[in-house]
Amino acid sequence: MNIYVGNLSYNLSEEEISELFGQFGEVVSVKLVKDRETGRAKGFGFVEMADDQEGTAAIEKLDGADVQGRNIKVNEAKPRENTGFNSRREGGGGGYNRNFGGGDRFPRNQGGGGDRFNRDRDGGRPQRRDRY
Repeated sequence: MNIYVGNLSYNLSEEEISELFGQFGEVVSVKLVKDRETGRAKGFGFVEMADDQEGTAAIEKLDGADVQGRNIKVNEAKPRENTGFNSRREGGGGGYNRNFGGGDRFPRNQGGGGDRFNRDRDGGRPQRRDRY
């Protein structure tokens, strides 16, 4: 069973989470989500338990429990959905027009920019794109 654990203290380690859930059964893995740039914990993660009954017991006992001064949120993790255009793997985007923002699943927009200037030519100086 895969379990979502949220509202965690940033100081908690994966080992401490494993010990906490280990009271209810065999913990297969613990993954705390961290910021890519800073490496700092984001305050949530996932615990995988070997048995569904043990996982359910852990959810019932630990949801709302005080752990290092914070009431943690514990529930069964929902499967990650790949929703196409909004998926992390398929697009960057932002902006109101496909030509803006960092590339999406359309090949002509790969790379990125974020504004209406083309900075790829002429040593990085902006070139207007709206001239014909």
